[in-house]
Amino acid sequence: MASGEAPHTRRQYRSPRREQQAGETRAAVLAAAVRLFGERGWAATGMREVAREAGVSVETVYAGFRSKSDLLAAALDVAVVGDAEPQALAERPELVLLGSGTRQERIAAAARLVTVIHQRTAGVHLALREAAASNSDLAAKLRDDQHRRRTSIEQGITYVTGRAVTREELDGLWAVLAVEVYQLLTDISGWTPQQYEEWAAGVIDRLLDA
Repeated sequence: MASGEAPHTRRQYRSPRREQQAGETRAAVLAAAVRLFGERGWAATGMREVAREAGVSVETVYAGFRSKSDLLAAALDVAVVGDAEPQALAERPELVLLGSGTRQERIAAAARLVTVIHQRTAGVHLALREAAASNSDLAAKLRDDQHRRRTSIEQGITYVTGRAVTREELDGLWAVLAVEVYQLLTDISGWTPQQYEEWAAGVIDRLLDA
C-alpha cells in the first residue's frame, strides 16, 4: 500500500432476508420454549425437546441461547409481553392505554392486562421457581422479575389513577396481584380466568384510595 493511502475497509454485507429468517427462527424457538417450560416444567424440558417442537436443529437452539438457563430466562421475557420483540412491557402501548376512559374502565383494563399476562406466564413462572432452587443465575432472574413486576404495576396504576401511587397501595397490589395468587385461584380453587379478572378488578378498586 502506498504511503498515505487509506486502508481498504471491507464492506459489511447485510441480508434483510437472512435477518428476517433468523428473527423468525428465534421467535419459533422461544414460542416452543414457552409452551414446553409452561407445560412440563424445568426438569422435563430439554434443549433437544425445544428444538424438536420448534422444528429446528438443537445446534440452532444453542446458537441463539448458550444454555437452558438462558433459554428459560428469555422465554419468561417473551411470555410477559406476548412476543419476541425487544420492547419491555413498560414501553408498550397497552400500559399507556390504561390511562384512557372512566375510572372503572381503566381499572377493568388493568385487571384484563394482569390476567392476560398471568395466563401467558403462570407455567413458565413455575418452571423458573423450580429451577431457581438449584441455579443461582435463575434465582437472581426470579428476584429481578419480581422487581420488574413491581415497577410495571406502579407504572400501570399511575396511568389508571392519574397520580403517584402511595407505598401502601403499591405494596398491596404487588402482593395480591402476584402470579402465585393467580395460580392458587385458577389451578387449585378452579376459578376461570374471567372470574379472576373480575375479582382482580374489585381488588384494584378497593386497594386504591378514591
